Amino acid sequence: MAQGTPSWLNIDFIQRILRIAEDDSTIQVVDFFTKAATSKGDNYTSDMVRVAIEYTRKQGDKEVSGKRTLLFKFEPMEEGPKKDLIQKSNIFDTEIYMMTDAIKKMSKMLGSRLSARVYHVRMERPLCLIMEDLAPLGFRMADRQAGLDLTHSKLAIQGLAKFHASSVALCEKEPRHKQVYNKGLFHGQNPEEMKHFFSAACMGLGLEIEKWPELDKSYSEKIKKLSKTIYSKGVESVKCKDDEFNVINHGDFWVNNMLFRYDENNKPIEHVFVDFQLSYYSSPVLDLQYFLTSSLNEKVREENIQTLLDEYLNTLTATMKQLGCKTSPPTMKDLEKSFEERAMCELITLMTIFPVIVVDKAEVQDIDEMLTKNGIVNNPGFKHPLFRKVVAKQLPIYMNRGLLD
Repeated sequence: MAQGTPSWLNIDFIQRILRIAEDDSTIQVVDFFTKAATSKGDNYTSDMVRVAIEYTRKQGDKEVSGKRTLLFKFEPMEEGPKKDLIQKSNIFDTEIYMMTDAIKKMSKMLGSRLSARVYHVRMERPLCLIMEDLAPLGFRMADRQAGLDLTHSKLAIQGLAKFHASSVALCEKEPRHKQVYNKGLFHGQNPEEMKHFFSAACMGLGLEIEKWPELDKSYSEKIKKLSKTIYSKGVESVKCKDDEFNVINHGDFWVNNMLFRYDENNKPIEHVFVDFQLSYYSSPVLDLQYFLTSSLNEKVREENIQTLLDEYLNTLTATMKQLGCKTSPPTMKDLEKSFEERAMCELITLMTIFPVIVVDKAEVQDIDEMLTKNGIVNNPGFKHPLFRKVVAKQLPIYMNRGLLD
């Protein structure tokens, strides 16, 4: 059994949820085995356990054997800053609402899968989502360090456009969803630990680029000063504006929060979402910025941003029309205006999220290691050659736009 697995995760519990989910009272669980479902650096806000189940069930007069795996997604179980942060922020509750309500309805509208099926939700501490395991269907993560090539990126951006379009249709039918998803990563009521992470990461970057001869000292000084206000600037940059086109954002749309299924030639042919803990209602540009800044390979980032934005807008517009949305889709000019107004969110993603993504697997830190008490996140990703190359190129652009002041 995986380390830390709670005592209630036993044969009787698994048998009960299987019987309910499959509507089959003949299911008898014979045995089960657990192991960690993710590696360090794959998932930062929960504990994932894969449960392999052996069972029998009746088919007519016969008893047949079967096997399946389920994913148990727990709130952090080990005491420490990560557990405190997740519980105080209630982001696990957000994911439960998304997966048991919004995602089910949005998938039904689209006639296609957006994410894994939920089998059961355990609402006692530690909260636990029990989901189908998509790995046996051929879904897997792409390589976060390599970044997504154009084929993967197009599939992801099409998926995001359909996600956003179906959220518009849902909010038209059930406006309450606009209020349910109102926090996300940047919100004034989020716990101090979350604010501390961004401030400490910004300070850590400021200290690191003091050593970069390609940037003069003014960059380091400005970024260290920015660390005091970076979170409040993030809160301002994500605020929902009533006169703008708005959607339910995924909120954490980077390479590790999506899965791809491949054909026999290893070409990605299907894309689904995972991790809805930071979903929130605001401009779709926030998901777009996060994805385009964090998850593309170098070639796509330099050559194909406009191609991907065109793909997004075309898919969004077509899907909204297909779903009969009354809301008008945005124009490219609308998106460009929102990109400009919300550029601070893009800068924050580059400085604090991108180094977490590119870091070498041997140097990955979890949240408990990053949330230091000295006000500095010394992320090894700051020293990664790709991070340094991209940041050294982008910071002068942000400087000229006044975003470092």
